[in-house]
Amino acid sequence: MFDPKTMLLCHTLNELAARLDDPTQTTVWQEAHLALTAAEVEEQDLLDVVTLEDGDGLKALLAHWASPQGLLPAHDRGILKRALKAFRKRLKLNRLDEESRLGGAFSKGLKSDTVAITPPDQIPAAIWQELARQGRLVDAKQGMYELPPDAP
Repeated sequence: MFDPKTMLLCHTLNELAARLDDPTQTTVWQEAHLALTAAEVEEQDLLDVVTLEDGDGLKALLAHWASPQGLLPAHDRGILKRALKAFRKRLKLNRLDEESRLGGAFSKGLKSDTVAITPPDQIPAAIWQELARQGRLVDAKQGMYELPPDAP
Protein backbone atom coordinates (compact mmCIF):
# COMPACT_ATOMS: atom_id res chain seq x y z
CA MET A 1 0.00 0.00 0.00
CA PHE A 2 1.44 3.33 -0.98
CA ASP A 3 -1.15 5.94 -0.24
CA PRO A 4 -0.60 6.96 3.42
CA LYS A 5 -4.32 6.76 4.10
CA THR A 6 -4.49 3.27 2.58
CA MET A 7 -1.35 2.19 4.43
CA LEU A 8 -2.89 3.28 7.70
CA LEU A 9 -6.14 1.51 6.87
CA CYS A 10 -4.34 -1.72 5.98
CA HIS A 11 -2.30 -1.56 9.19
CA THR A 12 -5.45 -0.88 11.22
CA LEU A 13 -7.37 -3.72 9.58
CA ASN A 14 -4.50 -6.13 10.18
CA GLU A 15 -4.52 -5.21 13.87
CA LEU A 16 -8.30 -5.59 14.03
CA ALA A 17 -8.17 -8.95 12.24
CA ALA A 18 -5.65 -10.16 14.83
CA ARG A 19 -8.08 -9.20 17.61
CA LEU A 20 -11.08 -11.02 16.06
CA ASP A 21 -10.25 -14.32 17.76
CA ASP A 22 -10.29 -12.72 21.23
CA PRO A 23 -13.85 -12.97 22.64
CA THR A 24 -13.23 -10.01 24.99
CA GLN A 25 -12.80 -7.68 22.01
CA THR A 26 -16.33 -6.49 21.30
CA THR A 27 -15.68 -3.23 19.45
CA VAL A 28 -13.60 -4.61 16.59
CA TRP A 29 -16.28 -4.20 13.91
CA GLN A 30 -17.24 -0.72 15.09
CA GLU A 31 -13.58 0.28 14.84
CA ALA A 32 -13.39 -1.27 11.36
CA HIS A 33 -16.45 0.75 10.25
CA LEU A 34 -14.87 3.94 11.61
CA ALA A 35 -11.57 3.19 9.85
CA LEU A 36 -13.33 2.62 6.53
CA THR A 37 -15.32 5.82 6.91
CA ALA A 38 -12.22 7.85 7.78
CA ALA A 39 -10.30 6.43 4.81
CA GLU A 40 -13.22 7.00 2.42
CA VAL A 41 -12.89 3.45 1.06
CA GLU A 42 -14.55 2.63 -2.23
CA GLU A 43 -13.47 -1.03 -2.51
CA GLN A 44 -16.78 -2.90 -2.54
CA ASP A 45 -15.34 -6.27 -1.46
CA LEU A 46 -13.80 -4.69 1.65
CA LEU A 47 -16.99 -2.79 2.45
CA ASP A 48 -19.01 -6.01 2.13
CA VAL A 49 -16.69 -7.96 4.45
CA VAL A 50 -16.85 -5.30 7.17
CA THR A 51 -20.60 -4.74 6.78
CA LEU A 52 -21.28 -8.48 7.09
CA GLU A 53 -18.74 -8.71 9.94
CA ASP A 54 -17.06 -11.63 8.19
CA GLY A 55 -13.84 -12.25 10.10
CA ASP A 56 -12.61 -15.05 7.85
CA GLY A 57 -13.39 -12.95 4.80
CA LEU A 58 -11.42 -10.01 6.19
CA LYS A 59 -8.41 -12.19 6.96
CA ALA A 60 -8.59 -13.78 3.51
CA LEU A 61 -8.82 -10.38 1.82
CA LEU A 62 -5.83 -9.01 3.75
CA ALA A 63 -3.81 -12.16 2.99
CA HIS A 64 -4.74 -11.87 -0.69
CA TRP A 65 -3.55 -8.24 -0.79
CA ALA A 66 -0.25 -9.29 0.78
CA SER A 67 0.35 -12.10 -1.74
CA PRO A 68 2.19 -11.43 -5.01
CA GLN A 69 -0.90 -12.44 -6.99
CA GLY A 70 -3.22 -10.28 -4.91
CA LEU A 71 -4.87 -7.23 -6.38
CA LEU A 72 -4.23 -4.15 -4.34
CA PRO A 73 -6.88 -1.45 -3.97
CA ALA A 74 -7.58 0.43 -7.21
CA HIS A 75 -5.63 3.52 -6.07
CA ASP A 76 -2.48 1.48 -5.45
CA ARG A 77 -2.83 -0.44 -8.72
CA GLY A 78 -2.89 2.92 -10.52
CA ILE A 79 0.26 4.06 -8.73
CA LEU A 80 2.07 0.86 -9.68
CA LYS A 81 0.95 1.15 -13.29
CA ARG A 82 2.20 4.74 -13.55
CA ALA A 83 5.49 3.81 -11.87
CA LEU A 84 6.10 0.94 -14.28
CA LYS A 85 5.32 3.24 -17.22
CA ALA A 86 7.82 5.80 -15.87
CA PHE A 87 10.42 3.03 -15.46
CA ARG A 88 9.98 1.85 -19.05
CA LYS A 89 10.26 5.41 -20.33
CA ARG A 90 13.44 6.04 -18.30
CA LEU A 91 14.93 2.77 -19.59
CA LYS A 92 14.09 3.73 -23.18
CA LEU A 93 15.63 7.19 -22.74
CA ASN A 94 18.79 5.71 -21.19
CA ARG A 95 19.15 3.34 -24.13
CA LEU A 96 18.61 6.12 -26.66
CA ASP A 97 21.11 8.33 -24.85
CA GLU A 98 23.73 5.59 -24.92
CA GLU A 99 23.11 4.88 -28.61
CA SER A 100 23.35 8.55 -29.60
CA ARG A 101 26.81 9.21 -28.13
CA LEU A 102 29.65 9.75 -30.56
CA GLY A 103 31.61 6.57 -30.76
CA GLY A 104 28.71 4.81 -29.02
CA ALA A 105 26.60 1.89 -30.09
CA PHE A 106 24.49 3.87 -32.58
CA SER A 107 27.42 5.25 -34.52
CA LYS A 108 28.64 1.66 -34.92
CA GLY A 109 25.18 0.40 -35.89
CA LEU A 110 24.71 -1.47 -32.62
CA LYS A 111 21.87 -1.50 -30.15
CA SER A 112 22.30 -0.38 -26.55
CA ASP A 113 23.07 -3.16 -24.10
CA THR A 114 21.61 -1.30 -21.10
CA VAL A 115 19.51 -3.72 -19.09
CA ALA A 116 19.23 -2.34 -15.55
CA ILE A 117 18.75 1.26 -14.47
CA THR A 118 18.22 3.25 -11.33
CA PRO A 119 14.47 3.98 -11.32
CA PRO A 120 13.12 7.54 -11.22
CA ASP A 121 13.77 8.95 -7.75
CA GLN A 122 10.50 10.92 -7.72
CA ILE A 123 8.76 7.63 -6.90
CA PRO A 124 9.38 6.08 -3.45
CA ALA A 125 11.55 2.98 -3.14
CA ALA A 126 8.64 1.03 -1.64
CA ILE A 127 6.89 1.12 -5.01
CA TRP A 128 9.90 -0.35 -6.82
CA GLN A 129 10.19 -3.02 -4.14
CA GLU A 130 6.50 -3.89 -4.55
CA LEU A 131 6.89 -4.13 -8.34
CA ALA A 132 9.87 -6.45 -7.83
CA ARG A 133 7.90 -8.51 -5.30
CA GLN A 134 5.13 -8.91 -7.86
CA GLY A 135 7.64 -9.98 -10.51
CA ARG A 136 6.96 -7.00 -12.77
CA LEU A 137 10.55 -5.80 -12.25
CA VAL A 138 13.72 -7.65 -11.28
CA ASP A 139 15.87 -6.27 -8.49
CA ALA A 140 19.38 -6.02 -9.96
CA LYS A 141 20.80 -4.95 -6.56
CA GLN A 142 22.44 -1.67 -5.56
CA GLY A 143 19.21 0.25 -6.21
CA MET A 144 18.94 -0.84 -9.84
CA TYR A 145 16.04 -2.67 -11.45
CA GLU A 146 15.44 -4.32 -14.80
CA LEU A 147 12.49 -5.64 -16.73
CA PRO A 148 11.88 -9.39 -16.41
CA PRO A 149 13.13 -11.48 -19.36
CA ASP A 150 9.63 -12.05 -20.75
CA ALA A 151 8.70 -8.33 -20.73
CA PRO A 152 8.90 -6.29 -23.96
